[in-house]
Amino acid sequence: MPPHWDSDAPWYDHERGRPGGGYDTRIPAEARLWIPVIVSFLVQVPAVAVLARSGREFGPDAGRELGRVFGRELVHGGPRPGWYLALALALVGPLALIGARRYPGPVVAVAAAAGGALVLLRPDIGLPYVAVGFAIVLGIVRGARVWVYTSVAAVWVATIGIAGLYAIPLQPARIALTTLGLALLMGFGEAIRTRREQINNLRRRADARRQSAEQRERVRIARELHDVLAHSLSQINVQAGVGLHLIDSQPGKAAEALASIKATSKNALDEVRTVLGILRSDVDLSGTSGIDDDAPRAPQPDLAGLPALVESFSDQGLRVGLANELIPDGSDAPAATQLALYRICQEALTNVLRHSGARAASVRLVVEGADVRLTVTDDGTAGPGAPAIMPGGGLLGMRERAELLGGSLRAERMPTGGFLVEARLPLRRTR
Repeated sequence: MPPHWDSDAPWYDHERGRPGGGYDTRIPAEARLWIPVIVSFLVQVPAVAVLARSGREFGPDAGRELGRVFGRELVHGGPRPGWYLALALALVGPLALIGARRYPGPVVAVAAAAGGALVLLRPDIGLPYVAVGFAIVLGIVRGARVWVYTSVAAVWVATIGIAGLYAIPLQPARIALTTLGLALLMGFGEAIRTRREQINNLRRRADARRQSAEQRERVRIARELHDVLAHSLSQINVQAGVGLHLIDSQPGKAAEALASIKATSKNALDEVRTVLGILRSDVDLSGTSGIDDDAPRAPQPDLAGLPALVESFSDQGLRVGLANELIPDGSDAPAATQLALYRICQEALTNVLRHSGARAASVRLVVEGADVRLTVTDDGTAGPGAPAIMPGGGLLGMRERAELLGGSLRAERMPTGGFLVEARLPLRRTR
């Protein structure tokens, strides 16, 4: 593909999928239909009307032979029937071009046949049959290449054969020029067809890139919102259950549960505002999102927030042990790595709380060479016969987070019971 058709060029119009910027300079479809008709009519019909009245026919003997082919004598005094026939043949091409959009193949055949007949009728003068040129180019561009090559070749052979059979004097130089002109027209049509295919390919690639970007953004939003909301909603669900259970017997404890629900929901709302604010700042979106820009936004979580995260699960009855070997607090790790480790740990503990029935869990961060390994295990009672993975889409989100940073994630049931989530991420971005 030529470099000036590269879809990555700054002037490539990705919205319309074609080069040339935002202005549509293409000729309207109706004009593209009628321009060949009008041009061929204005050029060849007057030319045939004038030229066919001048000069000689192609000799009395040849005229009588050809007259038997057309069913009438062509050599007469005054306005000869041959003149009317030539004028009719000159009109055939422009009229046929009206159907070139819908029937490009048959139009080529009709125009070529009319052009060949006109050459046989008046071989002594060079009649400009423009309609054949338009028909050839339009036929190739519109995909009727077999019709074009077959029709032109058949008419060319038939014209030469009939001229030889009836001794019609065709000049070799004119035959050569006509053949060269037909070849050039075919080459021009092929060039237009090739360029159109390349532009269509660019359009398809631009559409595919746009759809892929939209899909990635949807996945990103879903992952971020899932990570933010799943943890908070799980806490709210547990605290609501506690409140309902204690509301009659221990109203004070129930009130504490309600206060915890209020605090958790507020934190979740702040995190949602933060996530949406970051997403909105990364992508140029028009209009308003319905989020208050002046509302406070919590900072993106990092490894320094792991102790508080672990404590929040302990408040819900899950004992969580934390062993963090990152020195001093993971601050040397990139922010994206810290966020991914935090979210993976949060989702893993949320799954433990929701699905495993475990009473204790362990979180461990270990530096291994250029990588950091996060391991989350629990003491759930499910054994080898339990399902291999936990329900829900959290595991998919954790795996995507790890892979986006060049890492990996493993999640499986342990033979002794419980569940293992192990994420390995590079301390520095590898790509």
